[in-house]
Amino acid sequence: MGAQLPSGRRGRGRAPMADINVTPLVDVMLVLLIIFMVTAPLLTTGVPVDLPESRAGALDQPDEPVVIAIAADGVIAIGEDPVTADDLPDRLRAIAGRGEKPQIHLRADRTLDYGRVMRVLGELNRAGLNKVALVSTGEERR
Repeated sequence: MGAQLPSGRRGRGRAPMADINVTPLVDVMLVLLIIFMVTAPLLTTGVPVDLPESRAGALDQPDEPVVIAIAADGVIAIGEDPVTADDLPDRLRAIAGRGEKPQIHLRADRTLDYGRVMRVLGELNRAGLNKVALVSTGEERR
């Protein structure tokens, strides 16, 4: 008739349970993984370009930026050296292969069509040079 109730004594038969239940931890980590997998593609779209404001001050930069200029007649220059459109991808890959990717300052004449500037931005992106700033001279007064 007697059921055996556990006695208050330890040490006679069993050791205390010291396991941690990791199932809730795994569940939370899987939910976070799914959230990051869904939101990550939404954050990277288009050509990453930092557009400067016309009233913005100069940025502090530890390294000298690479200046790429596009003249009104379509001539492209890296620094002071003119570059043809066919040689541009090779020159940009050489700049990207030097090690740490430099800041690029893109100067384009205001009379250029948007497509010509976008072709240069596309070549910069293809070469892996993604830190690009468009240079302006300041606010236009009317």
